[in-house]
Amino acid sequence: WRGVGILTGLLTFLGLFILLNKSWCGFLCPVGTIQDWITRVRAGCRIRYSSYSETSFRRLKKIKYILLALLILLPFGISNSIAGLPRLPHDLSTPFCMICPGRTVLPLFSGDMSQLVVDLSSKTKLVLTGLGMIVTGLFFTGAFAKKRFFCLFCPMSALQYVFSKAAILKLKKDGARCTRCGNCYRVCDVGIREIADDVESTNITKDDCMMCFKCVAACPEEGCLRVTFLGLPLYESTVEGFYRRIERRCSDGS
Repeated sequence: WRGVGILTGLLTFLGLFILLNKSWCGFLCPVGTIQDWITRVRAGCRIRYSSYSETSFRRLKKIKYILLALLILLPFGISNSIAGLPRLPHDLSTPFCMICPGRTVLPLFSGDMSQLVVDLSSKTKLVLTGLGMIVTGLFFTGAFAKKRFFCLFCPMSALQYVFSKAAILKLKKDGARCTRCGNCYRVCDVGIREIADDVESTNITKDDCMMCFKCVAACPEEGCLRVTFLGLPLYESTVEGFYRRIERRCSDGS
């Protein structure tokens, strides 16, 4: 029965990935939502956010794939002896969950503070929960300084990208209409430059994209960027929409 539960969970996630693509990250992820709240606090304090250099961005984005590989390989090493080596401790079965800031932060909304402790029941749990506290601290600090700071390192983002080509919700670009004004890059919370520079690809969903569609709203070119579902257009960039956005920003004083 445990195997059935695991399989059901995997199939549910796979179904969500195919249905929503990476818009889960942009609209539904609770950890992402908390980061957006922190960004609003920073903006309310009139504190500028930081950004990565292109070199740093390319290097740091690889971390989520390393974490994803560990998520897959560590459970395998627990149940199997590899090359005669001893099996890994069972406490390593869910390593990312142990250090994910969501584990410590999300229960607080229901008044549960039980995760705000270091587990001393084993050496492995001691290390992982202690590391989890450090990661949570970095999460809040980083999210205050950088928009969607944690998303660049999230292995679930990497896993979703694996299935993005099969997804039925897509972000597309008509490169012939692009003037490379850079608006899409400037509003991107993650800082994906390729969305502005790439005029060859039709499917413009990059591995770090959260599909928040801010780029579509910011694009001043008619039909240059568009969101499709099963190939049908849902939302696309328009000149009128661009100017409405500018008017709202001016009226808000931002």
